[in-house]
Amino acid sequence: MGGKLTTLSALAEPNRLQIVELLRNGPLTVGEIANELGLRQPQASKHLRVLSDSGLVEVHPDANRRIYRLRAEPLVELDTWMESFRRMWEERFDRLDDYLRVLQEKDKKE
Repeated sequence: MGGKLTTLSALAEPNRLQIVELLRNGPLTVGEIANELGLRQPQASKHLRVLSDSGLVEVHPDANRRIYRLRAEPLVELDTWMESFRRMWEERFDRLDDYLRVLQEKDKKE
Protein backbone atom coordinates (compact mmCIF):
# COMPACT_ATOMS: atom_id res chain seq x y z
CA MET A 1 0.00 0.00 0.00
CA GLY A 2 3.00 2.32 0.53
CA GLY A 3 3.35 3.40 -3.11
CA LYS A 4 -0.37 4.00 -3.55
CA LEU A 5 -0.53 5.97 -0.31
CA THR A 6 2.41 8.13 -1.40
CA THR A 7 0.75 8.72 -4.78
CA LEU A 8 -2.59 9.61 -3.21
CA SER A 9 -0.93 11.88 -0.68
CA ALA A 10 0.96 13.73 -3.42
CA LEU A 11 -2.22 14.14 -5.50
CA ALA A 12 -4.29 15.32 -2.52
CA GLU A 13 -2.88 18.86 -2.74
CA PRO A 14 -4.82 20.88 -5.39
CA ASN A 15 -1.78 22.56 -6.97
CA ARG A 16 0.00 19.24 -7.36
CA LEU A 17 -3.08 17.68 -8.92
CA GLN A 18 -3.22 20.62 -11.35
CA ILE A 19 0.46 20.10 -12.20
CA VAL A 20 -0.23 16.44 -13.00
CA GLU A 21 -3.17 17.54 -15.17
CA LEU A 22 -0.90 20.00 -17.02
CA LEU A 23 1.77 17.36 -17.57
CA ARG A 24 -0.78 15.02 -19.15
CA ASN A 25 -0.37 17.11 -22.29
CA GLY A 26 3.41 16.73 -22.34
CA PRO A 27 6.61 17.81 -20.61
CA LEU A 28 6.95 21.35 -19.24
CA THR A 29 9.57 23.47 -17.52
CA VAL A 30 9.16 24.78 -13.97
CA GLY A 31 8.60 28.27 -15.39
CA GLU A 32 5.86 27.09 -17.75
CA ILE A 33 4.10 25.26 -14.92
CA ALA A 34 4.37 28.28 -12.61
CA ASN A 35 2.95 30.58 -15.32
CA GLU A 36 0.08 28.23 -16.17
CA LEU A 37 -0.99 27.92 -12.53
CA GLY A 38 -0.24 31.47 -11.44
CA LEU A 39 2.34 30.30 -8.90
CA ARG A 40 5.72 31.74 -8.05
CA GLN A 41 8.55 29.56 -9.35
CA PRO A 42 9.75 28.53 -5.83
CA GLN A 43 6.20 27.32 -5.01
CA ALA A 44 6.02 25.34 -8.26
CA SER A 45 9.46 23.85 -7.57
CA LYS A 46 8.38 22.78 -4.08
CA HIS A 47 5.29 21.00 -5.47
CA LEU A 48 7.36 19.41 -8.25
CA ARG A 49 9.84 18.11 -5.66
CA VAL A 50 7.00 16.34 -3.81
CA LEU A 51 5.69 14.91 -7.08
CA SER A 52 9.20 13.78 -8.00
CA ASP A 53 9.81 12.20 -4.58
CA SER A 54 6.53 10.31 -4.92
CA GLY A 55 7.59 9.02 -8.35
CA LEU A 56 4.80 10.78 -10.25
CA VAL A 57 7.11 12.99 -12.29
CA GLU A 58 10.65 12.74 -13.53
CA VAL A 59 12.96 15.63 -14.29
CA HIS A 60 15.42 15.98 -17.15
CA PRO A 61 17.97 18.78 -17.09
CA ASP A 62 18.28 20.60 -20.41
CA ALA A 63 21.02 23.26 -20.31
CA ASN A 64 19.83 25.64 -17.55
CA ARG A 65 16.23 24.39 -17.61
CA ARG A 66 14.62 21.48 -15.84
CA ILE A 67 11.97 19.68 -17.87
CA TYR A 68 9.31 17.74 -15.95
CA ARG A 69 7.50 14.76 -17.41
CA LEU A 70 4.69 12.64 -15.98
CA ARG A 71 5.53 9.02 -15.13
CA ALA A 72 2.79 6.52 -15.92
CA GLU A 73 3.82 3.72 -13.52
CA PRO A 74 2.40 5.16 -10.26
CA LEU A 75 -0.86 6.04 -12.01
CA VAL A 76 -1.14 2.56 -13.54
CA GLU A 77 -0.49 1.04 -10.09
CA LEU A 78 -3.19 3.28 -8.58
CA ASP A 79 -5.64 2.36 -11.36
CA THR A 80 -5.00 -1.36 -10.83
CA TRP A 81 -5.62 -0.96 -7.10
CA MET A 82 -8.84 0.98 -7.73
CA GLU A 83 -9.98 -1.65 -10.24
CA SER A 84 -10.13 -4.18 -7.40
CA PHE A 85 -12.67 -1.91 -5.67
CA ARG A 86 -14.65 -1.47 -8.89
CA ARG A 87 -14.87 -5.27 -9.29
CA MET A 88 -15.95 -5.69 -5.66
CA TRP A 89 -18.73 -3.10 -6.03
CA GLU A 90 -19.89 -4.55 -9.36
CA GLU A 91 -20.16 -7.99 -7.74
CA ARG A 92 -22.17 -6.52 -4.86
CA PHE A 93 -24.50 -4.69 -7.25
CA ASP A 94 -24.93 -7.89 -9.28
CA ARG A 95 -25.92 -9.78 -6.11
CA LEU A 96 -28.32 -6.96 -5.19
CA ASP A 97 -29.88 -7.14 -8.68
CA ASP A 98 -30.31 -10.90 -8.28
CA TYR A 99 -31.91 -10.43 -4.86
CA LEU A 100 -34.29 -7.74 -6.15
CA ARG A 101 -35.26 -9.99 -9.04
CA VAL A 102 -36.09 -12.81 -6.58
CA LEU A 103 -38.22 -10.38 -4.52
CA GLN A 104 -40.06 -9.20 -7.65
CA GLU A 105 -40.78 -12.78 -8.69
CA LYS A 106 -42.02 -13.54 -5.19
CA ASP A 107 -44.34 -10.47 -5.29
CA LYS A 108 -45.75 -11.56 -8.66
CA LYS A 109 -46.59 -15.01 -7.33
CA GLU A 110 -48.40 -13.62 -4.27
